[in-house]
Amino acid sequence: MDPEIRRPLAELDMIGATSLDETGSASVALRLTIVGCPAAERIEQDVRDAALGVAGVERVEVDVSVMTPAEREALVARLRGAKRQQFGPDTLTRVIAVTSGKGGVGKSTVTANLAVALERRGLRTGVLDADVFGFSIPGVLGIPGAKPTQVGDMILPPVAHGVKVCSIGMFVDGQAAVSWRGPLLHRTMQQFLTDVFWGDLDVLLLDLPPGTGDVAISLGQLLPNAEVLVVTTPQAAAAEVAERSGIVARQTGQTVVGVVENMAGLPQPDGSVLELFGSGGGEELARRLEVPVLASVPLSVPLREGGDAGRPVVLAAPEDPAAQAIDSLAGSLARLGRGLSGRSLPFST
Repeated sequence: MDPEIRRPLAELDMIGATSLDETGSASVALRLTIVGCPAAERIEQDVRDAALGVAGVERVEVDVSVMTPAEREALVARLRGAKRQQFGPDTLTRVIAVTSGKGGVGKSTVTANLAVALERRGLRTGVLDADVFGFSIPGVLGIPGAKPTQVGDMILPPVAHGVKVCSIGMFVDGQAAVSWRGPLLHRTMQQFLTDVFWGDLDVLLLDLPPGTGDVAISLGQLLPNAEVLVVTTPQAAAAEVAERSGIVARQTGQTVVGVVENMAGLPQPDGSVLELFGSGGGEELARRLEVPVLASVPLSVPLREGGDAGRPVVLAAPEDPAAQAIDSLAGSLARLGRGLSGRSLPFST
């Protein structure tokens, strides 16, 4: 399997001539997509191991080369199909935007852990880090220095914990600041949705920036079919601001499916809960938006440590209350489904 495209090498025409002589010596021609392919060593070793697993093979020689421009263009065309990928009304991929009216409520932490929890439930999941100015998804998922591979004009996103990830942080050097205005932000979001090869995803999560500015409006226009999770802390002031992001989402035609209350309290050794940020904000926000509270995620040291280490708490400490709350959220979203009503299906007679 190609670790970036996640399809069999033979299906991608990356395997050329093969032979096996009477002495048990096998030869396999391997064509990489580009020069300097970051997964080259892994792919070559996988090919070698697969060949050695065939009965009668004693030795393997892998002849590594690179696709010609024509072969590369044919591959890109085949992967994309007749048109660039679109997450429009007829897509079978569920698009879920994680939003809030303000920063610091834990949208990125919720998004990253939710993505891994959905992947663990067998759903092919991707994350688009739409927070152009405050991108943090690569770090939270443990791939802060990852760079996408470009094949022609198609971008192959890195994979972390089984989740495909794309972020503007992968296209800038170090801690370089991004200072863009509306039109450029819109084009960037559009490119991330069309030029990135997401493949056949079950769920695409969007980590939106705080507020109701350019990116939220652009994604509302580009993805009017998206579902929206509104994240807030229990604090009343945070809930009031978060309500505005839900209102804007509905104005663009998106569907608010629920509220996630983050930092809901810190469990104490004696069984009590220290409510550092108050209580009731999630319930009040859900009442105003007329949607359910899908999860209440408690304050958690392992959750914070996992974010710093790039090891999501749902993997590092699945028994932690925060991990269990996020896993329960993944289960709730998986059960909601999207339904087929009103969509055309890709069948012909």
